[in-house]
Order: sequence, then structure tokens, then C-alpha cells
Amino acid sequence: MTTSVRTRLALPRARGALSDAVLTALRSEPGTPVSLAAADADPYGDDLHLALYTLYELHYQGFDGVAPGWEWDPGLLAARAELEQRFLAAMRADVPGGADLDAELNALLVQPGEPAGVGAFLLERAEWWHVREYFTHRSIYHHKEADPYAWAIPRLRGQSKASLVAVEFDEYGGGHADRVHAKLYADLMAAAGLDDGYLHYLDVVPAPMLALVNMMSLFGLHRELRGALVGHFATVEITSSPGSRRMVSVLERLEAAPECVRFYAEHVEADAVHEQVMRHQVIAPLVAEEPELTESVVFGIQVTNLLEEHVDRVLLKAWKAGKSSLLDQLEWP
Repeated sequence: MTTSVRTRLALPRARGALSDAVLTALRSEPGTPVSLAAADADPYGDDLHLALYTLYELHYQGFDGVAPGWEWDPGLLAARAELEQRFLAAMRADVPGGADLDAELNALLVQPGEPAGVGAFLLERAEWWHVREYFTHRSIYHHKEADPYAWAIPRLRGQSKASLVAVEFDEYGGGHADRVHAKLYADLMAAAGLDDGYLHYLDVVPAPMLALVNMMSLFGLHRELRGALVGHFATVEITSSPGSRRMVSVLERLEAAPECVRFYAEHVEADAVHEQVMRHQVIAPLVAEEPELTESVVFGIQVTNLLEEHVDRVLLKAWKAGKSSLLDQLEWP
């Protein structure tokens, strides 16, 4: 399945009072008051994260029928800050923190004797419908794969800036539109019989994947969290190559289309190089010049692992019960 005509993204369906308040405001004119009662909201729940994802999307592609003036509306930004504070406080409470950066980076390089989590399930037990659901979840990230990291560029200096730009250049296809990683993922979706439209499946993907992408946007949009964004980016690049290699094996076993295999094969080689660049040419000079950012980089690594575990938990719980992991079960052709 593919979408031949690109249209602007429609506003999603509300998942509770917070997201309903945000969506109601965005259907009106900028300046309309927005009141969010976020103090008691589940910091990892569907309602908060759909509301936050919707607000962040105003800084990306936007929505059909939503006035551009909402992007920097002071009242809306204040409401967003309430959601961000709730989410950020929960993440800080749920990771150990600290400043042992070398230990965190070294741990990312340790491969378990046997695959674990969703990777192990896909490798050992996956049917084609599991893989399609996995693609659907990850589309919420991969459709904007490199974009949140671009916010780090003006917030870094010297070698850290230059090297992060080099990694981003690869993510954006080295100047070739058909090799942009987000485009390769759209090709994967179409080849898998899924809709390849930008964030087409936003309404069916539950909170954990939204939270993972919201974390990236949160870190990217706040200069004080630039160290955490770099820590997150490094985690992705360091762990991507072996994970992508497993996915190549999964897809070859299931005789998936070449476009599906290509996406992950591209990441096996590219991210093996990016791993070294991120560690030695981005993080090392960054913390050497600004040692006060060390704890923030560690936080970014730990939170990435935390939120990925949340994603794994939802998928595995559903799949082991023989059920769909999506909010609405899709009809696969």
C-alpha cells in the first residue's frame, strides 16, 4: 500500500481530557486560552503523550487546518510546559542518574549471549503480522528519524558540532533524497503493504512509542537538555547496528521485500561507523569542554533505555497473549 498524493496530516483522535483540550484549541484561532490539568496525569500515559506529541508536531510538519500561529502561541507553550515538567520529573525519578559516562557507554556495547526482548521474539517467533505491527510502531519515530537531532547543531561547538553534522548528513542520505533514512522507511512501509504516509498510524500507536519520540523533541527544543539529546543520539547509534543485523535476519527468514531488508541493511554498516563518531568525536569533546554536561549525557542514555523497555513491554505482553499491540487492530491485506 502506498499513498501517491501527499496531504497534510489530520489532527488525531483524543485519548482523554488533556489531548481533547489541546485538539479543541488547535481547531480554533491562536490566542484561544488553553487550560491543562496535568498535575495528576499519568506521565507515561496515552492522554498526556498524545497531547504532547500533537504540540511538538507543530514544530515539525504541522496539521491540516491548524493555524501556523499556534506554533509559538504563548498560552499554548505555557500549557505544553506543564506536560513537559510532568514527563521530565517522572523520567528523572525512574533512572539512577550519576556521572559515570564511561560505564554507561561501555554497557551499551555489551551484547547479551542470547537476544532478549522484542528483538529475540522477532528473531525466534515472529510471523509476518508481528513484523508489520513492529513497523507500525516504529513509523512514529522513523518518519522523522533524524529531525530532532538537528536542533542540537546550533547548541554545540567545535568538533562536537562538526561530527554530529557528519552523522546527520548520512541520516539525510548524503544529499540524495532517495537515500534519506525517513524515505527508506517509507519505502519499507509501502513494500510491507502498509500506508507510507507521514505519521499515518498515529491514532493506533500506544503511548510508549509516542513517549520515546516526545523525549527526543523535549531534549531537542530545550538548550539546557542538549547533553541529554546527545546521550540519546549516541545510544541509538551504538545499539542500532546489531539490532539492525537481527532485523535483516528476521526479514530474510520471512522472505520480506528487498525494500524492507534494505532499510535495516543500510543501518548495519552506517551505524557501526556512527557509533565511533558519536562516542569519540561528539561526546568526548563535548564533556571535555563542558564537563557539567556529563550527568545530562548519562541521563539521556539511561532514559533512552528506560523508554525502549516500555515499548518492549507493551509489544511482548500483547504478542505473547496472541493479541495485537496496537490500539486498534489493523486489517492486514
